[in-house]
Amino acid sequence: MKADNTEFWSGLAALGLSVYVVYMGYALKLGTVNDPGSGYVMFYAGLLMIIFSLIILYSSIKDGGPTFLSHWRNVLWTKPLIVIALLIAFTLVFETVGFLMSTMVLLVALLRAIDPVPWPRAIPIAILVPLVFWYVLQKLLLIQLPSGVLGIG
Repeated sequence: MKADNTEFWSGLAALGLSVYVVYMGYALKLGTVNDPGSGYVMFYAGLLMIIFSLIILYSSIKDGGPTFLSHWRNVLWTKPLIVIALLIAFTLVFETVGFLMSTMVLLVALLRAIDPVPWPRAIPIAILVPLVFWYVLQKLLLIQLPSGVLGIG
């Protein structure tokens, strides 16, 4: 086994997290099957996590795994950086411009820049999806969304 085997280190980190989840589930009291306590699901989910992380560890020791640097070779950063920039811009203008307008502009930008969708398909998607979400959130669930300077939404 190599020291830069990423599967080994991720399996070890997952095992540590799993042991913590089991410990916290046990600390919250398990209860019984008929009367489960607060930690019942957490404890048994943690046990499953331990099993899965042990499988990852065994596989990484037996078969080896990719090195850390091999994950970063030939990575194209253009599209992830575009998405990050668009999301930062979205958060900056969200309250000022409002939910509907900012979400529509974000969707058009994502649909055209990341995986180019033809305009006749991008425009209806960018208009209808935010309208449906606005209706569900604002009218059905009564969640207040920013309407922006124009008061739309």
